[in-house]
This record gives sequence, structure tokens and C-alpha cells, in this order.
Amino acid sequence: MKVGIIANPHKHGSLPALVDLRRALEAHGIKVRLEESTAALAGEPDGIPAGAFAREVDLAVVIGGDGTMLHAVSLLGEFEKPVAGIHVGTLGFLTSCRHDEINAFADAIAAGRFTTSTRTLLEATWHRPGKAAQKFIALNDVTLARGDTGRLVSLRARVNGELLNNYRADGLIIATPTGSTAYSLSAGGPLIAPEAGVFLITPICPHSLSQRALVISDGSTVELSSEDDDCGPMLFTVDGRDSVHVEYGDRIEVCKAARSFHLLRLEGWSFYEALRQKLGWQGM
Repeated sequence: MKVGIIANPHKHGSLPALVDLRRALEAHGIKVRLEESTAALAGEPDGIPAGAFAREVDLAVVIGGDGTMLHAVSLLGEFEKPVAGIHVGTLGFLTSCRHDEINAFADAIAAGRFTTSTRTLLEATWHRPGKAAQKFIALNDVTLARGDTGRLVSLRARVNGELLNNYRADGLIIATPTGSTAYSLSAGGPLIAPEAGVFLITPICPHSLSQRALVISDGSTVELSSEDDDCGPMLFTVDGRDSVHVEYGDRIEVCKAARSFHLLRLEGWSFYEALRQKLGWQGM
């Protein structure tokens, strides 16, 4: 087995976790390949691009937190193999284990004691008249929000070509079930189990309190556009990155991506237990 490792060089604790993970994997005879910036973090010259992992390794491990995992989705590209996360961040909904569980993690990998949770990805296409369309991939969400003016924006949303609503709000979030625990949750959206075949449309601070989050089929296509030339450019983001200034006349088209993301889960992992732990649910 070959394992590719991506570590966040800016996250405190990444290097010790990398050293421990590599030692634990190699003790089982597992070969390790390091992504370029990860190799630099370890002081080594022979890293490979994350985009090469698909042909070089059997699974990938991401050291950091949820933000690092989201960035890895972009770095890995067409990677249809298991991806695990080692948690050295703050919340860790997407990670598989903590730093202090690395030895047990390596044991499980070597013995094949893991499953994968298949996660839907969003494909967002930005259309601007006279220019070639640009495509983006998101695991959590895509967001179209107010830009530099700080004013409410006017957004038109269509679902499968049919008008859904004209929103006056700070913006709009289109989220996957995975993303339901992220920005959408902060904006008042519901929690969705990962295997549910749905998308979320969640307004951000809408002018009217009657404008609530909506759950739609993940077979839908959502089209977003600006309806107010005076509000200035809006900010389009993909998993909190890839910021693009969207102008009046532009369109954002969002649908389910052709490929999926395969999160590695150790035996005994439960989404509902994760909710209780991460959100501090106490019950009666």
C-alpha cells in the first residue's frame, strides 16, 4: 500500500503529526509519498504534486482541520480514492482521528479496518458574457454574497429554470449535506445527514424573515444572478476560497458534480455521535 500525505504547513502541530504518522505507517511496511509543500515542511526535496496522487497512491491523508481538507479537495483533483484526515484543528467534522490516535489509525489502515463515506460535490460554473465559462468544485458550499459596499444585494435564484425567489439579503449559500454543518448552519440552515440526496439553499441575513432555508433534490440545477446593477460586484466563493467578483449580467450555475469525494472513516464512526460531540449536545 502507498499513502500520500498532505499537511497544512501553517497549522501548529502539523509537523509533529506528520513525523508520527509517517513513522507509524512505515512500521507497517506502508510506503509514504509527500505532497510538495508537505515535503518542504519536512525538509525534504522529493515531494510530488497532490494532483499526481491519483496515480501514485492508494489513499490520501490530510493533516490539519476541516479547512485543510476543503483545500485538499481542490489540490487532489480527480481523486476517487479514500481520503482521511488527521485532526490538529479546532472542530474537525471531516477528519478521521486526532493526533493522539495516529498509532491506532495506522493499525486500522494496515488491516483494512475502515470504510468510506461517499460525499456529494458541487460543480459551480461562472458565466460572463463574452468570456469562457469557469468551473469550480466544492465539498461544502458555494456562496454569492455582498462585496465591498456592505449593502444588501438583490439576488435571483432559479431551480431547474423556474424562478424560486428574488432575495434581498447579504447573500445566498448553496450547500451539500456535508456543508450543512458549516456556513449554512451559522446562517440558520438545518443539519443534513451526509447520505441524503439533497442540496440546501440558505439565505444569509435576509431582509425578510419569511425567506428561510430550502432543501431541494441534488439532481437540481440552481442558477444565481444579480438583479441590481447599483449594488456593485458581489463576491462568489467556493468552500471559502477561489473568490471571484461577480458583476451584473453574470450567472452562476450550480449542480451536482460528476465525481464524488470519499472520506475515510474508521470502524465505529457515527455521524450522530459526531454531532453530539462537536456541537456539545447534552440532552436531559
